Amino acid sequence: MLSGTPLDLLLLAGGIVALYGGAELLVAGAGRLALGIGLHAATVGVTVIAFATTAPELFVSAIGALRVSSDIGLGTIVGSNIANIGLVLGVATLIKPLQISDQVIRRHVPVMVLAALLLVALGANGRLGRLEGILLLVVLAGFTAMILHYANAESAPMVDEPDAAAASGVAARDGALVIGGLIVLVIGSRWLVAGGTGLLSALGVSDLVIGLTVLALGTSLPELAASVVGAIRGHESFAVGNVVGSNIYNILAVLGIVALITPIEIEPATLRFELPIMVAFTVLLVGLMGYRRQLTRLDGMILVGSYVGFIALLVP
Repeated sequence: MLSGTPLDLLLLAGGIVALYGGAELLVAGAGRLALGIGLHAATVGVTVIAFATTAPELFVSAIGALRVSSDIGLGTIVGSNIANIGLVLGVATLIKPLQISDQVIRRHVPVMVLAALLLVALGANGRLGRLEGILLLVVLAGFTAMILHYANAESAPMVDEPDAAAASGVAARDGALVIGGLIVLVIGSRWLVAGGTGLLSALGVSDLVIGLTVLALGTSLPELAASVVGAIRGHESFAVGNVVGSNIYNILAVLGIVALITPIEIEPATLRFELPIMVAFTVLLVGLMGYRRQLTRLDGMILVGSYVGFIALLVP
């Protein structure tokens, strides 16, 4: 029987693979179900797919907070948001320059900035309790209502109506993919938390840094895969919308839910360093995309370089 470091490495690798596979199943099923009820592809990218690719962060943060410490959950979200901007969008932009749609700039980016600033403001007293969790979820409900309003106002393109039997078969298959994806995500989250914490704790690394690095990178794999594939296939708006939407849901949905489950204590050092860094990455992205309504390969180099610098600062 494996034990110690070899077991931790196996759990870590298995957890990352399971999270990726579970998110793929969830994205495939949820995306087709949403398109089937008439949502635009762009709307699906920033809502259904963004929320689906945020599922790993939700499961890892909740399980980590319950089984280890709330630092795991907070570190995973802060680290994931930084990785989404610096690594995910940076790599996608290096592959192909990305055009930024007016819809993303006007509707979604302001909410991403609001979510980041709201987290800093609510956590300024060193704690995210149930009241703060409720406030985050209320803002999330408002964002969702806005998205649905625009989705209803902008009619989806007409498609041929499938016959009832075919539609029923597709719906059943997609529903099974969603359920299967959720099950795999739960398993992968438990493996990733167990392997990552066991391995780095043996090296004396703090729970917060574990969340900011290994767990954040592991849970950002779905966003990385979705955005890179979107860039390669020429779906620039999808690639950017996926990251912007994921960063919104990470704070409003994941931290909101985790704070309802168990209060999140925020260390003074986190308020001075990690949270300002997350806001700085958010502002950097807004500045880069707002200037020319696109992200160039030079912008991608800036983003990736900034992320490498952030990781270097975490290394003792």
